Amino acid sequence: MKFLKIAGVILFLLLVVVGGIIIYVKTALPSVGEPEDVTVEITPARVERGRYLAWSVNVCMDCHSTRDWSKFSGPLTPGTIGQGGERFDETVGMPGVILSRNITPIGIKRYTDGELLRVITTGVTKEGRAMFPLMPYLYYGKMDREDVYSVIAYLRTLDPVTNEVPESKLKFPMNVMVNTIPQKAEPQKRPDPSDQLAHGAYLVNASGCIECHTPFEKGKIVREFAFSGGREFQFPDGSVVRSANITTHPQTGIGNWTSAQFVARFKLFADSTYIPPAVKPGEFNTIMPWTMYGRMKQEDLEAIFAYLKTIAPIERKVTLFTPAGTKM
Repeated sequence: MKFLKIAGVILFLLLVVVGGIIIYVKTALPSVGEPEDVTVEITPARVERGRYLAWSVNVCMDCHSTRDWSKFSGPLTPGTIGQGGERFDETVGMPGVILSRNITPIGIKRYTDGELLRVITTGVTKEGRAMFPLMPYLYYGKMDREDVYSVIAYLRTLDPVTNEVPESKLKFPMNVMVNTIPQKAEPQKRPDPSDQLAHGAYLVNASGCIECHTPFEKGKIVREFAFSGGREFQFPDGSVVRSANITTHPQTGIGNWTSAQFVARFKLFADSTYIPPAVKPGEFNTIMPWTMYGRMKQEDLEAIFAYLKTIAPIERKVTLFTPAGTKM
């Protein structure tokens, strides 16, 4: 009986401690500061820069529009640009149901520019809620402030689309843990393109390449295998596509690629004559938005390649695609 009493007291104390931690995390976090009092002037130069970033670097439009998975690489469906509502749930490895937000002027009209700046760079909403980092705000927080202003300016000019999107719902314990993820932004000056390596590092961060091209375990990327590929993405029919190894390993990565080959791989999908072919369920497809990244400037693609060539080789052979029902 004495043992049971002691065990009961210990269990009670553990519950009190755990409960206290949960209350703290839910009430005191996220802690990234109040939104800044800023007004983004909408100029032609900013809108053009923002359009380029939103479509070809940050590819905001990728998740915040509807992609047509009956075609290769899931091109965007006309009329859905920025409307949000794309569903990411347990079938694609998410800890709950996450719905992309409407980022057209109708969807963001209640946000001030300072609040948009905060949510893009820290993942904290107008109401102070923490977002799951499906949107890679941890990387956007390291972008040049002027680039983020440009994205905001561009979003304000999108065609408004009425689309009410329900709130995302994370499962326990992620609905608590998510509050610990947002961090204060650490903006960095955009390097001059003449500094190719620094420029490439900036673009690789802004594009979030590491997120898709790194193995994923227990809700986060495995950084010791950064850029070695193998992260799995499941299609609705059960087929699985895996990201490629983009380290400099000569056999399993891109170690034997030239800059020209790398650029050509992207530009193939930017050709005005390119039409995404139809893809039936079970046939090879990819989540890589080739038609969007393919419109990146050649000098930017060359800078990305130059940076990737500085990454240590990791031997990791990746099976890029397995149809539904295939055993690995």
